Amino acid sequence: MQTGLSSPRYATLGEQSAGFIASAHRMLIDGRWVEACSGKTFDVFDPGTGQVVARVPEGAAEDIDLAVKAARRAFETGPWPGMKPAERTRLLLRLADLIEAHGDEFAEIETVDNGKPLAIARRGIAGTAEMVRYMAGWATKLNGETVSVSQPGEWHAYTLREAVGVVGQIIPWNFPLSMAIWKLAPALTAGCTVVLKPAEQTPLNALRLGQLFEAAGFPPGVVNIVTGFGATAGAALAAHAGVDKVAFTGSTGTGKRIVEASLGNLKKVSLELGGKSPVFIFPDADIERATPAAANAIFFNSGQVCSAGSRLYVHRKVFDRVVEGVIAHGDKLVVGHGLDPSSQMGPVISHAQKERVERYAELGEQEGARRLGAPRAFDPDGYFVAPSVFVDTSPGMAIRREEIFGPIVCAMPFDDEDLEHIASEANQTEFGLFAGIWTRDLSVAHKLARRIKAGSVSVNAHMVNEPALPFGGYKQSGWGRERGREVLDLYTSLKSVAVSLD
Repeated sequence: MQTGLSSPRYATLGEQSAGFIASAHRMLIDGRWVEACSGKTFDVFDPGTGQVVARVPEGAAEDIDLAVKAARRAFETGPWPGMKPAERTRLLLRLADLIEAHGDEFAEIETVDNGKPLAIARRGIAGTAEMVRYMAGWATKLNGETVSVSQPGEWHAYTLREAVGVVGQIIPWNFPLSMAIWKLAPALTAGCTVVLKPAEQTPLNALRLGQLFEAAGFPPGVVNIVTGFGATAGAALAAHAGVDKVAFTGSTGTGKRIVEASLGNLKKVSLELGGKSPVFIFPDADIERATPAAANAIFFNSGQVCSAGSRLYVHRKVFDRVVEGVIAHGDKLVVGHGLDPSSQMGPVISHAQKERVERYAELGEQEGARRLGAPRAFDPDGYFVAPSVFVDTSPGMAIRREEIFGPIVCAMPFDDEDLEHIASEANQTEFGLFAGIWTRDLSVAHKLARRIKAGSVSVNAHMVNEPALPFGGYKQSGWGRERGREVLDLYTSLKSVAVSLD
């Protein structure tokens, strides 16, 4: 097996991104780039080739402890706690400019690290810089309020909104840079300090981002980045008594273990977890728009999206037309390595994930569902999975109930427009992250949106990634909200002050 970037596959990489990927990688703790205390490293694979492209430190509990102590010192002493809100804004705006300036480099690193097509990675990087800028504007606006007191006497009462403290952040592999910024930007806006644990599958962009935090001028210890495995480094971070709040994005099962680990010191917890999101297409919808949108809702990023439209409900009048269109879209997608400019869909993240997706597909067929879509042959060294549409499913099937995190959609017809019945069917899931509605009838859209138990609903669009719109789930899709003004509630504590003036 070839290692590094010696394969001709990587000849198109830019000098900066190739140089970074090939460099000796260290973790960022207290403003210093260090190896793991154990001296161990682990391999980073390109999902498109199965090749090892880098090695990073295998941080564990001892490294997490050092990082948390560094974050605590930075929160309580040094320049960070005395920094004015406008100064935090300037630092974050400087960081956004640096991310934008290095956008091509970040996109190429993400393509090698995660597998997604380069064009898709580039679009995501642009949104990341805008997320930083949006959050930067809030640093000067985190105010309390005065409160009218009904007690006897004369009072001056008010509230203060203060940074929660040291934050442990654990992020997933599907959007490595975006997910890092979704966590880091609001925490830093609020004045917290951070220990970030990136996913072990995709650690490279987080480490490159750490270099930009240094270049932007953030004080040592404000942002610490520890690479390692979830079962060791992630678990140690979630359980650490020196952490005041933990933020996690990932699977529901792991989220539950995060909650258990947090009980020692009752740290605040926010969770952005899984989904099994419904998409509804009514007969009056613009079918020419809705059909490719429904296909993209599940095939984008190889289906590795928590808000993927994995349950497609289509009115029987247009069911065959829509399903045939989604199948045709999937069959025409060019599936290949992310650095190939013709690729429209990349691999899934790992061999284990490929096997997981294929097991669900096989189980669906065994349980009686029909798998539609042309058979595909792929490079056996990469972790590629064919886009697939399943019909004739039933509510009890695993393929229809459980999050697969792959390019597989279950399509179901509905016969009437009884919104209570339609919503009841869609709500029969433990998840509640997102729903999409396609109709020209805005009365139907608004009524159905109110009946769906989901944290986000889009009408005639799929998952609007707007920094100002809160994002999060109902039920087992999580606790709290990312993005928007609301995310700052996760990183601040409210203090009441009452002063007797008598």
